[in-house]
Amino acid sequence: MPQRKRASVYILQCADGTFYIGTAKDIAQRLAVHNAKKGAKYTRPRLPVRVVYREGPMSLTRALRREYQLKQLTRAQKLALIRGRLKVAPPR
Repeated sequence: MPQRKRASVYILQCADGTFYIGTAKDIAQRLAVHNAKKGAKYTRPRLPVRVVYREGPMSLTRALRREYQLKQLTRAQKLALIRGRLKVAPPR
């Protein structure tokens, strides 16, 4: 039986206070890539970045759906989620 791909969803806070949401197999490794100016185009001019929220691991498909769902939240909702004051049910 083939092994399922696993991934986690994370939220980074950039130096300018904005948020970046992504999916990765290894968040620590991905954070290092972002901070080495080799990550997403969005984060490169906004370094350093730090992880402020994470979920997973879960299946890659589920992680990608969750990433999309979290990107739809307003900034206020993202802050509440990070602070543990908002519960957003994951997609099925």
